[in-house]
Parts: sequence; structure tokens; C-alpha cells
Amino acid sequence: MYALIDCNNFYASCERVFDPKLNGKPMVVLSNNDGCVIARSNEAKALGIEMGAPAFLNEELFRKNNIHVFSSNYALYGDMSARVMRVIFDLVPALEIYSIDEAFVDLGQMPYENLTDLAFKIRNTVYQYTGIPVCVGVAPTKTLAKIANRIAKKRTDNGIFIIDSEAIQEQALSLTKLEDVWGIGRQYTKLLQQHNVHTALDLALTDIGWIKKHMSIVGERMVRELCGQPCYRLEDQPQAKKGICTSRSFGKAVTEFKILEEAIATFTARCAEKLRRQHSAANLMHVFVFTNYHKPEQPQYYGNRVIHFPMASNSTMEMISYAMKALKIIFRENYHYKKAGIMVSGIVPEGQVQTDLFVMDPNRRERDRKAMAVLDKLNRRMGRDTIKVAKMGYNRSWHLRQEKRSLRYTTRWEEMLEV
Repeated sequence: MYALIDCNNFYASCERVFDPKLNGKPMVVLSNNDGCVIARSNEAKALGIEMGAPAFLNEELFRKNNIHVFSSNYALYGDMSARVMRVIFDLVPALEIYSIDEAFVDLGQMPYENLTDLAFKIRNTVYQYTGIPVCVGVAPTKTLAKIANRIAKKRTDNGIFIIDSEAIQEQALSLTKLEDVWGIGRQYTKLLQQHNVHTALDLALTDIGWIKKHMSIVGERMVRELCGQPCYRLEDQPQAKKGICTSRSFGKAVTEFKILEEAIATFTARCAEKLRRQHSAANLMHVFVFTNYHKPEQPQYYGNRVIHFPMASNSTMEMISYAMKALKIIFRENYHYKKAGIMVSGIVPEGQVQTDLFVMDPNRRERDRKAMAVLDKLNRRMGRDTIKVAKMGYNRSWHLRQEKRSLRYTTRWEEMLEV
């Protein structure tokens, strides 16, 4: 049996942990630069606020209904997510972190007498230790566990739903719309509805040969999972990323090269950190900048450049030097830049980097590796960017607009909650 543990309205719940006055009141969390709604409490959903709704178009609705509005506080959400996952991990033998607010658990290795009691224990312990409410769906496969969790969240009062019999499984599938099945996208939904498949139960009863022909092996596995045959195992070790991107929209338009330089250097440093964290190195770097296409009255420009490294690298200093060369090529004067970013690809394990016969200083790589190890150790202990490359700057005038951000209660000493 598998369990899917999903945090309820996660971003909103994180805010409520440190401000209980928000309990029972409508609230929303906005995206980068306070653009669109990316999280809603149940009370806000009941008022008809749509996911992705532009904030500036709903200001009157927010005021009229006394809706509490927050800028995204990713430092807080990431730390609270880690706390939730640690609590779950202490309760189970194996855990797959599926997203910032979801985790799969393999219950097959656990001794238990009653699945319901076990689900309640997980739910209550997470809430007791973190203050985050969760729902638990239990089923014989991961796809069915997704469906069970959705029913637990939408149709139960206790946040628990268990599929442990054929009758309950059939009922759960009949209650689930086709587009709500894990792995069914817009195109597959359109194809299946043309063949009179409208619910998860209809999909489970569809001929497996037809599914394999029109939806490949992925579709076949999906249908078998809906029928109770496990095809996806728990991935308790996260896979190394094949591509890493760090990009941001600026809080205000950027016109100066120096400010853009600081932003690109910072984004490059973040990519390098992620590469080192997964013990990888990249062969390619894609640098891009562009203006705000939502303002057609302004001159528009999109610039990008791909850099091929002589040798795969994860050194912050080396990667920033290449990023600066690319930026100098693509930068154009008299444009109002809205967004910039770095994407690295051609990722290989750092122990399998193809060397270059023409590298002038073969010892430089080893010096860089040691320097980056010390930099990462200090920043982990003393806080991000305690030690950084000078190109990353200190002003950060390009940062996101977060006018309504709450305090970073768990990751900043100076912002710790006062009682």
C-alpha cells in the first residue's frame, strides 16, 4: 500500500502557523513581484477567487471582502516544507518527496494493524509538530493514492481516505473526472473524451491494447495502476537534474548594464550551487534577457547566447566569467529589461568530466574545487551569500517586489517571532 501525504493550502497554512488570527479568514498569496494569485485559503476559494488571477484586477474584491494578501515568502515555505518532510520521515521507513507540499510513502514495509489509525497518526503528528494540516490518501498504487488524497481533501471531514477494497476503488474512480487523473494532460483528455471516456473508471475499463496504441507505455502503466497493479515504485533517492534554470522578473525595469550584471552573476551562482549540491557539472550555459512584452509601447528586445564550456564546470567563479562574456554580447542600450536568467545543461557527474588537453593550468580546477567546498561550507553554516563573488554586488536593486511579504520567521535571526 502507498500513501500520499499532501499539505492543505500549503502557502496559506505556513502563514497561519505564525499568525493564528488568520485562521478562518480569507487569504491569498501572490506570485513573484506580487503579480498573480498562486495560493488561496478555502475561504478565498469560496469567494470565487481564481488561481492565477492578476492581483491588480482584483484589488477592489480584496478590499471589499477583507482578504488578507501576502507576497510569496519562499524562504519560509521551503523551510516549513523541510520540517514537514522530516516529521514524516521519522514515522515511515521510506519517503519520496514529490513536491514542496507532497510526499509518497510506501506502507508495505511498515507493521500496522489498522490503516486508518496509521493515517491518523501521520496526520496528527505532522500537525502537532509543525502546525501544518495535511490530508492522507492510501491505496494499492501511487496513481490510486493520488485519487484517494484528492477525495480526502475534497469529500471528507477528517482528511483521510483509504482505498482497500474493489468496491471502494470503483467508487473512487467513478467520482474522479478524467482530467483529475495523475498524468492526464489536456491533449489526452481531449482524445479520450472523443472516445466516450469521461471518468477514471471509464479509463480503467478501456481496452489496454487501445490504450497502448494511442497513449504508449505511459498510458498503459497509468491504466494498470488505476486497476490496482503497481507500476511505479517509490523513488526515495531524488534523480539528478538534467537541466537547471534560475531566472527572475525584476521588481522594476532595469536599464543599466551594471545592475543587469549583478543579477546575472547571482543567477549563475545559484545554478553553480545546485550543480555542486547534486555533484554534477555542466557543459552548456544559456544566458538570456528580455523586455516587458506587456508594454508594447516600449521598444522590445530578446537577447540570448549559448556558451559551450571547454570543460564541464560547477565553479561559481568560472561560470560567472563566462556568463559575463555572454551578457556583454547580448546587452543593448536604451531598453527596459524586465527579466533575465541562466540555464545550464549538458550535465554530467562531476567525477566524469572530460578533460581538455589545452588547459593552460591543470591545477586550477583542483584549487577551484577546494575553494567552492569552503564557500559552500561557510554559507551553509552562516547563511547564504555570507561569502560570495564580488560581481554579485550588494545593492540588489533588481530584486523582486515583495511589498506584502511576511517575516522569514525560521531562517533569519533578526526576523524571529517575538512572543
